[in-house]
Amino acid sequence: MNKDRIVVLVIFIAMIAAIAGFSLFGGDEATSVSPSSSTSQADDVEASTRASDKKFRGITLQIRTNNPDHPFEKYIDEIADTGANSICLVIAAWQEDCSSSSIFLEMRKTPTDEKLTSLIQHATSRGLDTILMPILLLHNPKSGEWRGKINPQNWDKWWQSYSDYILHYAKLAQSAGVSVFMVGSELNSTEKQPQRWRKLIAETRETYAGLLAYSANWDHYHVAKWWDALDIAGMTSYHKLTNGEKPTLDKLLAAWKPIKTDILNWRESIKKPLLFTEVGWPNLSTCAEKPWDYTLTEKDTDPVAQANCFEAFFRTWNDVENIAGFLVWEWRSFPQQKIGPEDPSYVPCGKPALDVIKRNL
Repeated sequence: MNKDRIVVLVIFIAMIAAIAGFSLFGGDEATSVSPSSSTSQADDVEASTRASDKKFRGITLQIRTNNPDHPFEKYIDEIADTGANSICLVIAAWQEDCSSSSIFLEMRKTPTDEKLTSLIQHATSRGLDTILMPILLLHNPKSGEWRGKINPQNWDKWWQSYSDYILHYAKLAQSAGVSVFMVGSELNSTEKQPQRWRKLIAETRETYAGLLAYSANWDHYHVAKWWDALDIAGMTSYHKLTNGEKPTLDKLLAAWKPIKTDILNWRESIKKPLLFTEVGWPNLSTCAEKPWDYTLTEKDTDPVAQANCFEAFFRTWNDVENIAGFLVWEWRSFPQQKIGPEDPSYVPCGKPALDVIKRNL
């Protein structure tokens, strides 16, 4: 049996284990993906140059089902028709709660590698640069838990599990021709482990030759001290812009000024292009005060406030040099999903926010 067949067999067995409720990544029986290619130091220099030159103006699509008939191609077409030049495809792995040390896939919510590759190729055929962002979610979080607070009982086991997850999709990203690969998103509690991250990033470069990025939380981007190992510094945009008052455009623009100064000073210190990885506000009256909290659905919807938040963002950042771009969070992803002015979610479809977004793509 040749090496390729062995790798396929191992991945198949791991996927069956995940269906049964076992860990796919990590643990005593975890199987890592062997690197298939390597990059040189010259490649890294070239990647940094490409990152500085590129302006990603994209929209994010979450891939959360393995149903082969799910109309993801339709949603990709809709994103392309907005005028976006890129798309961010988000996939997820899970761990039970913050104390867990093993990561697994929920197969009902995870596309096959073949399907994900097909979606990437479809996006490319529509002229979109593709960004692949594997994220980590909690299956059964305790009160107040989210991925930024993970504290596994066994860090060694967790890092092995997480590395297997990332390296598997880095290999897929390489074979599918992905433009940017995210090695992580909002893993605040891990960011003070620089050697662990440097090791994973180096291993990822052995498999993936494109641009590498990480998505830091909006209030935590200054913590990581390993941005130099990446090509792009990513950051979400869920900054608090008001204290409860109505978010007029003038107030939002004024609120962005000190935030912009701080971010640009930080960017200058790390010497990396900046990509806003999640640019979004829920359609709620609280969107400018608590843009990260989409659960406040008892509040009134406010499509004008949502649109104002997007307008203020673009006016603040559109003309800034050395910005790698932005990714709007997020496009609709299910046929039964409610859209339009009464929908409280981030999804801009059918809302005034979409008009603002289209003018700035």
